[in-house]
Amino acid sequence: MSKEIMTKREKEVFELLVKNKSTKEIANELNISEKTVRNHISNAMQKLGVKGRAQAVVELLKLGELSL
Repeated sequence: MSKEIMTKREKEVFELLVKNKSTKEIANELNISEKTVRNHISNAMQKLGVKGRAQAVVELLKLGELSL
């Protein structure tokens, strides 16, 4: 796996996700649609090989891609 696992946008989405923001709040904050937010989340989950948002967050924390 390359060093940069996620795109800049996927990272932004997850950074807001760990701040307990809803899909709608993330969409508003980043000026994108809720569907786009969900796509970023599912793309990241696919890359990480995980099945849920929480599991994705745990993996990203382990990999140092995300901090709380």
